Amino acid sequence: MSYSLSVVIITKNEEKLIGDAIQSAKFANEVLILDSNSSDKTCEIALRMGARVEQHDWLGFGKQKNLAVNLAINDWVFVLDSDERITKELQQEILSEIDKPSSNGYLVPRLNWFFGKSIKTCGLYPDYSLRLYNKHMGSFSEVDVHESVNVQGKVSKLKNHMIHLAYDNVDEFILKQKKYSNLSQKKKNIFKALFSPIWTFFKIYILKQGFMEGWRGFIIAKVYAQYTYWKYR
Repeated sequence: MSYSLSVVIITKNEEKLIGDAIQSAKFANEVLILDSNSSDKTCEIALRMGARVEQHDWLGFGKQKNLAVNLAINDWVFVLDSDERITKELQQEILSEIDKPSSNGYLVPRLNWFFGKSIKTCGLYPDYSLRLYNKHMGSFSEVDVHESVNVQGKVSKLKNHMIHLAYDNVDEFILKQKKYSNLSQKKKNIFKALFSPIWTFFKIYILKQGFMEGWRGFIIAKVYAQYTYWKYR
């Protein structure tokens, strides 16, 4: 049975991750890769695995994802990142929903992995993200970072999560948050730069029970607190 679903992935030098992402998306009748001039084997791997590969210079996260979605052959799209995996349970739920859709878009829970372990505290689960939608009823906000989908009409939540391989090590986590703070629209505020990091650490580590994750919870709270400082300084 053929299902009219496109799984869309934007890439640049993702040879270490793209294979498993595509493998988890093969239940769809199209896997579309929009690449931004990768210099590694990303495109070679994708083509070998049967994905359709297109090229376009980098436009920023929101614009790049909108372009990829518009290139998809199907009305229903699932936007996947190269470090994410669609579980078997989620695959079945997606196909069931788009067979007789009750909404124009669906929020998908994510199970985030930090430093080799899944994290369900720290406010990181279920971490809903709108990834499945009818492309004629929604689009991504065209911002450089932390883009999101805006859908017209009803939005529902799916029950089964996808897996997000967020960070392998602490150095990668710190560098990525520094990059995000530079890309975000900064609003310099000395008061927030001083006090928001304290509140962020307390919220994640104490209120959201990050302490239950041991050293991982402490690092997560500390680095997200640092991010808030970088954002407002």
